[in-house]
Amino acid sequence: MIKVNLDRVLLDKSISSKMLAAEIDITPANLSILKTGKAKGIRFETLSKICEVLDCQPGDILEYVSDNETNE
Repeated sequence: MIKVNLDRVLLDKSISSKMLAAEIDITPANLSILKTGKAKGIRFETLSKICEVLDCQPGDILEYVSDNETNE
């Protein structure tokens, strides 16, 4: 499973979700879906914009966690 660590990166960078949504030109509702891990996918263009604004790498935001780890 892919874990989304966007909340942690936003906190580390002291940027609000609302501000990020405005910067990358998506709705706060769509950003919330992404942050909670309920999104089925993410466009590379959106991921690229997020990384540009937050000055981070995709691996800072997305993390692979095996199913065994999520059940423990």
